[in-house]
Amino acid sequence: MTTRQDPYHARMKRVLSYIDRHLEDDLGLDTLSAVAALSKYHFHRQFRGYCGISVHRYVQLVRMKRAGQVLAFKDEASVTETALDVGYDAPDAFARAFRKSFGQLPSAFRDTPDWEVWFASLWPLTNARSKLMKTAYSLADVNIIDVPETPVAVLQYRGNPALVAETIQKFIAWRRAAGLSAASSATYNVFHSDSDITPPDEFRLDICAATDRKIEMNDQGVEAGVLPAGLCAVLRAIGAENVEPAIEFLYRDWLPASGEALRDFPLYCQRVSFVPMVPEHKAITDIFLPLV
Repeated sequence: MTTRQDPYHARMKRVLSYIDRHLEDDLGLDTLSAVAALSKYHFHRQFRGYCGISVHRYVQLVRMKRAGQVLAFKDEASVTETALDVGYDAPDAFARAFRKSFGQLPSAFRDTPDWEVWFASLWPLTNARSKLMKTAYSLADVNIIDVPETPVAVLQYRGNPALVAETIQKFIAWRRAAGLSAASSATYNVFHSDSDITPPDEFRLDICAATDRKIEMNDQGVEAGVLPAGLCAVLRAIGAENVEPAIEFLYRDWLPASGEALRDFPLYCQRVSFVPMVPEHKAITDIFLPLV
């Protein structure tokens, strides 16, 4: 059923998509109100009403988040180049905005990021995107495939899910040292826990890279493992914010309708493309639900 709110919801979603694709461009009130096809005299209040955050702050947080991801996860990232990539011509202005958002200068964040502050600071952005950027899935989007056994290198994470980025950095460092790039080796996550119901200190996640190499002893704690062969229901999610809605759809809608039964192995996913290789809105994640 279509409601009076639907056209405005679509307009706000169009604005958020435009911001994602044009971080290096002018994202002022005139530009964004034109994208929404709304009066600039009212747009800023309508945006805040839908997103719970001002349009200026939203744009700034999207830029800061993208910059932080590049600085933390991209090898030898330049602060100046990162600033230009997210729409700041003046590195000093970028540094001030970054420190205001996360309490660290960009160079300090690149070396030793404070992930707890990062996660908390980005909550208004995460909340706004969760309202507007979800994808509606259908049963036809799910495929059942027979997955072969996949040997992997595994780094286990145990603890607060908000702090997993530090372990991701360790895994990236190991891959770099081992010569196992993301372009040549598929990246997986195995979800042993649901972050919504698991106490933070008991949360479990495996970070994996496909390889049949022997895993030598290493400082990061990476070990050899395997993703078992078997049938899986597979659903593709586009955009980082759509992974959880896709997982929810598989369990809530697809599984009861399919008549399939679950295998005794956790849900996992393949990160087909991910930050910082691509911006978050272009991230591709294939979700695997193991079946009997």
